[in-house]
Amino acid sequence: MKIKIILLLFTQLVVSSCSAQKITSNKLVDENATQETKNLYKNLTLLKEKGFMFGHQDALAYGVNWKYQEGRSDIKDVTGDYPAIYGWDLGGTEYKSDNDIDGVPFVKMKQWIKEIYDRSGVNTISWHMDNPLTGKNAWDTTPNSFASILPNGSKHELYKTWLDNSVKFFLSLKGSDGKAIPILYRPFHELTGNWFWWCKNNATPEQFKEVWKFTVDYYKSKGVHNLIYVYNTSMVKSREEFLEYYPGESYVDILSFDNYEYNDPTKDNSFVENNLKLFGIMDTIAKEQNKIIAFAETGYEQIPYDKFWTKTLLESIGNYKISFVLAWRNHGWQENEKKMHYYVPFKGHPNEKDFIDFFNLEETLFQKDVTSKKLYK
Repeated sequence: MKIKIILLLFTQLVVSSCSAQKITSNKLVDENATQETKNLYKNLTLLKEKGFMFGHQDALAYGVNWKYQEGRSDIKDVTGDYPAIYGWDLGGTEYKSDNDIDGVPFVKMKQWIKEIYDRSGVNTISWHMDNPLTGKNAWDTTPNSFASILPNGSKHELYKTWLDNSVKFFLSLKGSDGKAIPILYRPFHELTGNWFWWCKNNATPEQFKEVWKFTVDYYKSKGVHNLIYVYNTSMVKSREEFLEYYPGESYVDILSFDNYEYNDPTKDNSFVENNLKLFGIMDTIAKEQNKIIAFAETGYEQIPYDKFWTKTLLESIGNYKISFVLAWRNHGWQENEKKMHYYVPFKGHPNEKDFIDFFNLEETLFQKDVTSKKLYK
């Protein structure tokens, strides 16, 4: 009887040990990922148990009524600290442009990415890539645009030259330690929408998976080993929808989605309800496949509700252990739409107090919180 009990306890110990190893595993899509990239992914896996990183698009480049001021960000103006994760975009590298799609000089972007890495912050990059078939912008959904970049497509070779330009960019990112800077890379973002040429209305699941796999393999073949690949949908409401275009667990490191608040949250709770449902779907898949999950883009333009951060956003995340939340950019005055375009408070914003309360919560992680964690070690 004692032997049986001992064997049972031993079996339970082995199972528990294996489960613990699975939870903290840092296996990446890129088996040749740099040590710093592996360390970052491992530490992001651990960090989500403490809370989620808060991020902001183009945080250091500009804000409401300012641009390119050294050391400044709207979040720092309000809270005294920088965000933990910073969003950038590669739009413009197709043509070796000096500036990205939002006018940010790539030279400056590289410098900021380096500064962020040096202080143990995290960089994430999307790519509003122009339509390769028509030469128009990312929002041109001309039929067959996506099919044109398939390996036998009419624009496949052009697509490869664009990828080569991004390869040069990624390989040029070095920290003060001389090491390649890890990037959370979010290609073909919001793929389940219908507003970009790469969205599901313009590609079959098989086509999308083929291009995604080709792209990842191409980067690896060119010696780019500092990328963590982020699969990013728009709002979907079922596991089947989320996985329909999914290229497989061996080609994805992080699961994420984008969703914005457009309605008055005191009258419409759909933002919270939809987010919770999708987080639940992703959380189940993540546990099955040993991934981490994130809220890759969100916000409420101009933030007209005084409890958006401490109530609406927090309630929409619930108890799910997510890696990060990234708010969209603070462009300021939008001439073409004749309105202000921003997603986090700036100094003097009427609802900045709610954001400060949000900042002060234990589970919201900003720059100082991640600096102390030494995420790349």
